[in-house]
Amino acid sequence: MYVKEVMSKHAVTLTPQQSVGEAAEIMQRLNTGFVPVGENERLVGTVTDRDIVVNGLARGKTADAKVSEVMSDELLYCFDDQEVAEVARNMGERQVRRMPVVDRDKTLVGIVSLGDLSHDGDPSAAGAALEQISG
Repeated sequence: MYVKEVMSKHAVTLTPQQSVGEAAEIMQRLNTGFVPVGENERLVGTVTDRDIVVNGLARGKTADAKVSEVMSDELLYCFDDQEVAEVARNMGERQVRRMPVVDRDKTLVGIVSLGDLSHDGDPSAAGAALEQISG
């Protein structure tokens, strides 16, 4: 089974120039704690609710700060045509619960979570990944 069969097609992205306040509002509206950051149709990072708190508020930044000031620019992603089990192993090794999905042109096409992998993909692989993350 491939990632494209289980991923969430995720059209919402932030830009590095948007404010942290806008990011928080979008996260609230989407009921998520993770949004990819893109620029010129390319993935340039991710921002999480934790990034906003730890890299933003805890360092004295306000809601007017730019997403680029708090986001993670370490690009962890997977390809839509990768096997679910391989991606689950990678997520466990990298200690992440969500990962942007790109096509072979490196255009963002979705998001895959451990929940997606567990519910729709390979429950044993997702379970092993979660065990690595939690352990």
